[in-house]
Amino acid sequence: MDFKIEYTDKELSSWGGMEFMKRLMVKTCILDFLEKMDSLPTQGSNRGYSPVQLICSFWVSIWCGGNKYSHLEILRHDNVLKKLFGWKEMAGYKAYLRYFDKFNLATNQRVFQQLYEWFFNQLKFDNYTLDFDSTIMTRYGEQQGAKKGYNPTKKGRNSHHPLLAFVADCRMVANLWMRPGNTSSSSNFEGFFLDTLAKLKGKKVGLIRMDSGFYNKGILDLLESKSLNYIIAVRFYLPIQRAVCDHKTWLNISKGLDIAEFDYQAEGWESARRIVVVRQLKADRPKATGKQLSLFDDNVELGKYRYSAYVTNLTLPSKVVWDSYKGRADSENRIKELKEDFGMDSFATTNFYALEATLNFIMIAYNLMSLFKQVIVQTKVQPQLKTLRYKLFATASYITKNGNQRVLNLAIAIKNRKWWDGLFGKYDDIVFPYQFQT
Repeated sequence: MDFKIEYTDKELSSWGGMEFMKRLMVKTCILDFLEKMDSLPTQGSNRGYSPVQLICSFWVSIWCGGNKYSHLEILRHDNVLKKLFGWKEMAGYKAYLRYFDKFNLATNQRVFQQLYEWFFNQLKFDNYTLDFDSTIMTRYGEQQGAKKGYNPTKKGRNSHHPLLAFVADCRMVANLWMRPGNTSSSSNFEGFFLDTLAKLKGKKVGLIRMDSGFYNKGILDLLESKSLNYIIAVRFYLPIQRAVCDHKTWLNISKGLDIAEFDYQAEGWESARRIVVVRQLKADRPKATGKQLSLFDDNVELGKYRYSAYVTNLTLPSKVVWDSYKGRADSENRIKELKEDFGMDSFATTNFYALEATLNFIMIAYNLMSLFKQVIVQTKVQPQLKTLRYKLFATASYITKNGNQRVLNLAIAIKNRKWWDGLFGKYDDIVFPYQFQT
């Protein structure tokens, strides 16, 4: 059956659900804070878009699915979004490139020191668990800092190798530094670590967790000098393999799972440190994580197990130490979400520090979205951005006027409107700084 074609001059939008994020930004006052920041680069022309509009529209574009600079055009001609956020015009992607190109090393330090510190001060939550991690971002073409290094997915390709710090408790990012692709996981860690603590000024850090890429004397000494608790996965160098092999006392936790601990002093260490070791029987636990002891490949008994080991200064029982460390795996999920939903590894510029600024603004967009999930959505299992994008944000809408009141009309089925009203109603009770529910 053919349809008759007619036209409407109503201004329609596919993204009426962005009203949720607009209200969150109003409640947090983050745009007001950006207006007051004296560290943001200014535009050289009166005709240029304001820095706050560029940053805000950048976030909105990310939330709506933009994952590279050229995709930032996605909302440029959406008149409903313009009115929703009070913008006369929306920038093309080259305006973002030109603005982020104004950032340099010193600018990034000033801007994101202020922004992260302010953001976490809006959260009435303390005693953080910090997870440190790094990731590989493959690069094509010529970009500053793109070097050949360890790249498990695209061997021989240039890459960047950023460092990240995650606040595990509230599933947010505390810091990001860009690094060339030829650096190791622990390169520049001391500076990054101290910078992260500065960005979390006034917050207590109760536990540090890291994978084996950060297992070295310098990092252990640094954490102990700050009197911080830590659990770090151990690299199975030959001496530690021998120590594990020589240890005979194991406690069975469950079928195919044993745990042990001993004091161990590696070469160059001033004193011994506590090592917790877990072994899992492959026959009973075929998906067990860990490594085989390569030094003893010909030992049938040792070959039955996969081993993992952790160095820690905690005095908690061994099983509790292991359980505490397992939560660090969530940082891998955070990185995956940042890449798949927020375009973390898709944005590329020739300017190294412009890219670092871009990625840090993406981290703030991620934190705001995490806050939205926890404060407004409040589901037991947090949905990914791609789920929210098509369940909430991608909602047809148009704007009308009722006297002096502008009305955002959302295309929502009657049976779902009560749920939507409940979500909007939650904003009335939010007060910042925000106290997380227990």
